[in-house]
Amino acid sequence: MNSKGLDLPIQYIKGVGPKKALLLQKLGIKTVKDAVYYLPFQYEDRRNRKKIFEIQPGEPVSIEGKIVQINETKPKPNLSILEIVVSDKTGFIKAKWFNQGYLKKIFKEKQSIRIFGKPQLDFRGVYLEILNPHYELTDDDSNSTDCKIVPVYRLTEGVSQKQLQSIIENTLDFALPFIEDYVPENIIKKLEMPSLREAISNVHSPPENVDIKLLNEWKSIYHRRLVFNEMFLLQLGILLLKRNRLAEKGLSLKPEGKLLQKFLSQIPFKLTSAQKRVIDEIVEDMGKPTPMNRLLQGDVGSGKTVVALAAMLTAVECGYQSALMAPTEILAEQHFFNISNMLKGLPVNVTILTSLYNRGANLIASGAADIVIGTHALIQEGIIFRKLGLVVIDEQHRFGVIQRALLKKKGTSPDTLVMTATPIPRTMALTVYGDLDYSVLDELPPGRKPVITKVVDSENKKLIYRMIEDEINSGGQVYVVYPLIEESETMDLKSATQGYEALQRIFPSFKVGLLHGKMPAKQREEVMRDFRNGKIDILVATTVIEVGVDVPNATLMIITHAERFGLAQLHQLRGRVGRGQRPSKCILIPYKTTEEAKLRLRAMINYTDGFKIAEEDMKIRGPGEIFGVKQSGMPDLKIADFLRDRDILEIARTEAERLLQENPTLKAVSSLQAQLQEYWRDRVDIFMTA
Repeated sequence: MNSKGLDLPIQYIKGVGPKKALLLQKLGIKTVKDAVYYLPFQYEDRRNRKKIFEIQPGEPVSIEGKIVQINETKPKPNLSILEIVVSDKTGFIKAKWFNQGYLKKIFKEKQSIRIFGKPQLDFRGVYLEILNPHYELTDDDSNSTDCKIVPVYRLTEGVSQKQLQSIIENTLDFALPFIEDYVPENIIKKLEMPSLREAISNVHSPPENVDIKLLNEWKSIYHRRLVFNEMFLLQLGILLLKRNRLAEKGLSLKPEGKLLQKFLSQIPFKLTSAQKRVIDEIVEDMGKPTPMNRLLQGDVGSGKTVVALAAMLTAVECGYQSALMAPTEILAEQHFFNISNMLKGLPVNVTILTSLYNRGANLIASGAADIVIGTHALIQEGIIFRKLGLVVIDEQHRFGVIQRALLKKKGTSPDTLVMTATPIPRTMALTVYGDLDYSVLDELPPGRKPVITKVVDSENKKLIYRMIEDEINSGGQVYVVYPLIEESETMDLKSATQGYEALQRIFPSFKVGLLHGKMPAKQREEVMRDFRNGKIDILVATTVIEVGVDVPNATLMIITHAERFGLAQLHQLRGRVGRGQRPSKCILIPYKTTEEAKLRLRAMINYTDGFKIAEEDMKIRGPGEIFGVKQSGMPDLKIADFLRDRDILEIARTEAERLLQENPTLKAVSSLQAQLQEYWRDRVDIFMTA
């Protein structure tokens, strides 16, 4: 793509100027190129033009007539209704706008107007009316959208739909001559796709014969071409990352396996077949001459820690150190205590390094510490490993690409294992983690019972208290989770400290504990130990218990203000119960629910499988935040969608693989190489061998 004119600041386009340019920046439009790729989020079909007497309620139509009456009413202090009556000599129709009083200055009686919308009968079933219709004053026919498919863009305050449509149109008039294809012509011909210039033009101004349904689903051939371009650049970069990694010289760790076998023989449970398979994959990988770079994913409770520990022992037996980096102090502490207990009797020295436990630096530097567990403290400048052979990143989506790279730099091409408890659909894994090898723990340990999940109204306090009492009296323990630590004046949320005090009053015969991230480490440790040992009946906590906390006797999870939590987070919290032999329940208590929150709560009731939860979360929120796309160092997707465009993702990967086989350096396609570098500007390591 020729960037000569596309980098021009948007303010120089006709109809913009400095003031309007500042408003457009809020939409992410700073340059001509930004405007070119600012695509409509939906389309209105205004081809259906009818006389008023022909109109049927519920059918979107375009109507042209004259304004014969204008009325404004204010039925409530915060509500104004502007109503106009339009006539085309065959009948009358009302158009109503809510809280848009400025329109009163725009509309005048006897003015020609064109309105578009979906007519309905008024509350009396007598008159036809259209609520909040789009309109055009047709006394001035410039920029008319009559009888067209009209693009609709997301707006910001100060920019109207009509203004933005005009700005985009003017931008395209200027920009189209500068747009050049950078995907090789033979690929586009083979896939029977339109040119890039044609695709961009028709996405903003669709031809009259196109299917409106395909446009609104972003499945027109024009949308698919733009989606392909983005997926193609993404897949090329990922494949180059993987190629560069495979060119590195690794450690080739090949122990006899005695330490691992001794460990596996002394743990009090049998490995699942999935755990055995994944351990074999990892041990084989660590023995290769190139550095291991493997993603380990598994649902809550699938046993990722044991698999990671097997990898760490493989490194230790070869004389190398292992480092496990966790995102929070409490998770690092939990790993330290669990792993230390599991390794009792083995000649392995485990230490912890966090901002609170900071005495292990000398043990790490001398090599006396075989396994080091910590938080971001591990990547501090003063921390030196004597011989780092394996890096394990837990809950990897919480770490940025730079943080992961800094830990790897503590060794010389160490093997890397990244773990996530957020199950990832294969298409997503191909994209976000396409440069990693991929292991899945798709089997839960035997005996894990599904957790019954219910939503209980916040007003039904007696039922909730009775459930807590029954659970404890029958021998179980209870989590009560709050989203905040202390009372907040800005958010109407019950805080953990308030809840803790209230539950102490309500249940004076039960022992109530409090756990949150701001407590001193020693105090947190004591609280968790007391809860594990059954000395605490009710643990009031924030999301510090979201991952890693394992108390088999905890059988009831109550999540207050459940609407405030993400779906993956709710699933993780639910995973803290159901870890023993007793049946377990998860109670979600919402206070205020949006439509999105209702979808999340419904998904929690309907599904227990982490992969299905992940799919639902992608539908609701999009994949970027869920799987840490932004944290992974991958570019943001602006056009493509992982769920909607799975087929194009597969095609793009196939074509990217074929191109790199035919042209490993991409030198024969310099325009593509330039575009790739621009798209992946934050990942210079992609181009080490390209």
